[in-house]
Amino acid sequence: MTKKIEGIIPVMITPFTASGAIDYPGLGRLVEWYIDNGSDALFAVCQSSEMQFLSLDERVALAAFVRRAAAGRVPVIASGHISESLDDQLAELTAIAATGVDGMVLVTNRLDAKREGGAKFIDDLTWLLDRLPREIPLGLYECPAPYRRLLTDDELKFCATSGRFVILKDVSCDLETVKRRVALTKGTPLAIVNANAAIAFDAMKSGSRGFTGVFTNFHPDLYKWLMTEHASHPDLADELSVHLALSAMAEPMGYPKLAKFYHQRLGTFACTDSRAVTFDIHEKFWALDALLDKIVAGTEHYRRRIAKLEARVYPAPISGTASSRSYR
Repeated sequence: MTKKIEGIIPVMITPFTASGAIDYPGLGRLVEWYIDNGSDALFAVCQSSEMQFLSLDERVALAAFVRRAAAGRVPVIASGHISESLDDQLAELTAIAATGVDGMVLVTNRLDAKREGGAKFIDDLTWLLDRLPREIPLGLYECPAPYRRLLTDDELKFCATSGRFVILKDVSCDLETVKRRVALTKGTPLAIVNANAAIAFDAMKSGSRGFTGVFTNFHPDLYKWLMTEHASHPDLADELSVHLALSAMAEPMGYPKLAKFYHQRLGTFACTDSRAVTFDIHEKFWALDALLDKIVAGTEHYRRRIAKLEARVYPAPISGTASSRSYR
């Protein structure tokens, strides 16, 4: 049976060594951090992973490594087709599928690479669907690079009713669009999972089946608590949602290198180099460390408050037993 691909799904960053290679020991620690902090699935080989700056061999190796590191504890999905021609995309996607990942995600702008509109998206998609392995669940990703290509309602319904698709990473950044898409896909295998932090809480309450925005690289556990526990603690949930939305406003300040500095602080990996962001983000964005300090302080504040709530509801276990209740 196909694993559900929904919930809190980090868009994974890719650590590099100082010599420019993928840092696989650091990547292994990053996978553990995501899982320890409540992630329900992992999205490897995406824009946050700098897939446009990775060779095909690197994209394939990245997907394969993450699948092995996750070891079946959570589903692993991957994208990785960045070319314009369909033949090249088919080669890329076939190679990613061969890694054994739990789902393969198609980038919507690649299915209309020259922005022709009309029937081009469905024509290109159908061409690929006829040639891709039928046994692998598929997803859709409205990746902003090289341009954001949102699905039309008709295209979404086509994908939802095909039975091949299990997730849309929604990048509309519009709550009404999320609500409409949830309604359009009701009763189909396709889960709408929002990627915008500003509307994350409202989207969850409106039927978005999780969150897959870039700040899953900072506090996926807080998004997990917001998704699963908000009904029991509505006042705290409202307050937390504001912290999460405001923290995510830092994204334009050099992400994904920004997230790498955060993980360098945590000790996940040592090098903060990025192929996508090659400039010094501290030089360009003044007081960046002070801002990160505030984000960390706020995150720890809410973690402590949630821990106190959990301690009251789930008292400490008898010595020699372990509690299974965790959001971190």
